[in-house]
Amino acid sequence: MKKEERLGLRTWVEIDKKAIAHNYKVFRALIPKRTKLMGVVKSNAYGHNLVEFAQKLVKLGADYLAVDSVVEGIALRKEGIKIPILVLGYTLPEMIEKAVENDLEITISNFEYFEIIKNLELKNKIKVHIKIDSGMHRHGFQEGDIKRVVEEIRNNRPGYQNNHPALTKAGISGKPKATIVGLYTHFAAAKNPAFPKDTKNQIEVFEKWQKAFVKAKIKVICHAGATSGTILFPDARFNMVRVGIGLYGIWPSRETKAYVADKFKLKPVLSWRTVIAEINNIKAGERVGYDFTETLKQNSKVAVLPLGYWHGYPRALSGIGAVLINGERAKVLGRICMDIMMVDVTNVKNVKVGDEVTLIGQDGDEELSVDDIATILDASAYELVTRINPLIKRIYR
Repeated sequence: MKKEERLGLRTWVEIDKKAIAHNYKVFRALIPKRTKLMGVVKSNAYGHNLVEFAQKLVKLGADYLAVDSVVEGIALRKEGIKIPILVLGYTLPEMIEKAVENDLEITISNFEYFEIIKNLELKNKIKVHIKIDSGMHRHGFQEGDIKRVVEEIRNNRPGYQNNHPALTKAGISGKPKATIVGLYTHFAAAKNPAFPKDTKNQIEVFEKWQKAFVKAKIKVICHAGATSGTILFPDARFNMVRVGIGLYGIWPSRETKAYVADKFKLKPVLSWRTVIAEINNIKAGERVGYDFTETLKQNSKVAVLPLGYWHGYPRALSGIGAVLINGERAKVLGRICMDIMMVDVTNVKNVKVGDEVTLIGQDGDEELSVDDIATILDASAYELVTRINPLIKRIYR
């Protein structure tokens, strides 16, 4: 990156637009032409910047976007994004009207929510997707609810149509208040192709719902497969797939990556960088950082970086992590602070104040991937990228 692009920034995140396009094409090639692709951009687009990532997906041809909240959906509408947007997370009742005003589609996963909609006065119908619990046991209608849900929709009962006498007397319209747009579920364990039984069982449960809707002539978009489900279970692609982590060039699991390694590759989209603020020569035997957690075994050059756990760099990497400087690995020294960390640059050639430091990404022949860091911490790659502070500038290039 050119120095003027990050002028005034002590730390920044670089987003590779070509990598986004590559990953999008990979998933488009996997699914049938008539199958829609929903790009999941919830949680600040997995740390990649909600608006800019969504705009890129729209340009590439995504059919749908998925967010966690009405607030995220409104942010996209304000930027002129017009394609359908589904709110995957819980929508507060007081936000339903905002969803209608901004043409956002919300999730219904229980009968209580049907009742909530029944008692609202809405200018237009709210578009909803029915979420069913096929085995993960988070949000969702149970398998035994199939008949009742179908009846709610077919017979325009409370929750789908307002026909309560008291409300009618009050002058509130008795017209249907909701349009059922979609039917979906989420898999609990679709990331390991060696153990497909549980996912196949979930697919079977979902197919029961699908058949019941078809029989009742309720036309909906059916979607179940996220990134791993889309890759490993062709039967789970239905009318639409919901691709999240894969669009960012991160594999949902090592097992998924190994299974398709000879078929296609994903390209990491995100790199995270900072700069060296100071370099100090410290004698052997001296101790570094809070609580003097690390003792130097030799005379060392210690670089100070203006970044810490407030920025989203895991404190758990204290003493065990590494960064890249001038194509060389530099070990994290001592305890990572809120806004500062130290690294050993003794063996880094030509190192100086102002040099770029790579926290995630590639520098020369060396690379520190999100998966590498997640493995060190026995953590989730999803968690690492979504925790990068949203106030840090994302530079799309």
